[in-house]
Amino acid sequence: MTLGPEVGRVTPCAPFENAEPPGGAHGVTRPTATTMPSLVVCPKSVTDNWVAEAERFYPSLRVRRWTGEGADALAAARDEADIIVINYAQLRSLSPAIAEVTWQAAILDEAQYIKNPDSQTAQAARALKADYRLALTGTPIENRLLDLWSIFGFAMPGVLGNRAEFLRRFNAQDDPLARRRLAARVRPFLLRRTKGQVAKDLPDRVEEDLLCDMEGEQLTLYRAELKRAQRLLLGVQTSAQLNEQRFNVLTSLLRLRQICCHPALVNDKLGEVESAKVNALLDLLEPLMEEGHKVLVFSQFVTMLDRLRETVKQREWPHFYLAGSTEKRGDLVKSFQSAKGGAVFLISLKAGGFGLNLTAASYVVLFDPWWNPAVEAQAIDRTHRIGQTSHVMAYRLLMRESIEQKIRALQKQKGALMADVLGEEKFAQSLTLDDLRFLFAD
Repeated sequence: MTLGPEVGRVTPCAPFENAEPPGGAHGVTRPTATTMPSLVVCPKSVTDNWVAEAERFYPSLRVRRWTGEGADALAAARDEADIIVINYAQLRSLSPAIAEVTWQAAILDEAQYIKNPDSQTAQAARALKADYRLALTGTPIENRLLDLWSIFGFAMPGVLGNRAEFLRRFNAQDDPLARRRLAARVRPFLLRRTKGQVAKDLPDRVEEDLLCDMEGEQLTLYRAELKRAQRLLLGVQTSAQLNEQRFNVLTSLLRLRQICCHPALVNDKLGEVESAKVNALLDLLEPLMEEGHKVLVFSQFVTMLDRLRETVKQREWPHFYLAGSTEKRGDLVKSFQSAKGGAVFLISLKAGGFGLNLTAASYVVLFDPWWNPAVEAQAIDRTHRIGQTSHVMAYRLLMRESIEQKIRALQKQKGALMADVLGEEKFAQSLTLDDLRFLFAD
């Protein structure tokens, strides 16, 4: 079995995208009637993409997108299709009935959806019966090593032992060889292909941090919140005390990050207060719109995207909007890709950080920083992928001398600690007391 990190969604583990299948697009013979169909489980936003790419590269295959029928219809669907595509919510709703069915292959796309081994989704995935199992993900470790153990629990049951054994052998903080042992254990089952290996002619990508300076009421509000956070942390001296206060500390941390974006995110009455970061974004977008460029703007705060949407409307710039509640994402992407002239695509980092091909854009703006740089990289990869013909410029908007600039520094510091089990540097550690002291320092 194979665990295939996504890395730009051009791995051979993703057979329907960005790669010509063996024998050519029309050289695939439909499986015989006795062959079991295969099951693809993916986020709802990606189901249309699987169907479209299968039709593009394997037109002889019968591909069916599950539309929410009951479990009783599953047997009939298997007789009528070679590949059935369902989303993770449907996997949960079909469990345990779907566990009684045997598949030729069970494929999990964006397999980080099962990173929590105790979740209903992960349990339903592990219960699937298939001759072959495939897990596709660009972020096999998002927050902790247990994420990887959970994915392997589906792809290679038992290869990493039970949970207690795994944590004892591979997650020991005082054992410098633990990561090496884990790397040696999992690498035979990993298939990794980076864009540099597959798309050698892909244009360069440049990332740049743009610093903004807070002023006026925004700065006053930020300083007041920072003082409250410092007073709260002053009484925390041990890890046990931190665990008791973690919710309050993280709430202050969130408020500081929101104030950096716009004071209205913490107080609706401050909607008219000026945001230095919004001004910086407009200064960046204005010449790009005049020159006819397409730009992706990511934020993790949907309320911030809503505010930016109103601002862009006032400027009368063509724009598109994608958040978790957005329907018909496929049509939206096609409209953006085919639109003439400049346009701004406002995208929720969580909803749009994967499963989108937006090569019509050559500029990306990360409006607010995220803890895990791998997530940011995936967002930038929505446009820096096969099909891109222009150089890609990615900008991070950061408030100078703020929590955001320190988050960026912490990303680099933690990423440099050690190479993780996949051979690349990742931010995969939880915040410690020392981290928080660094973040809240003047």
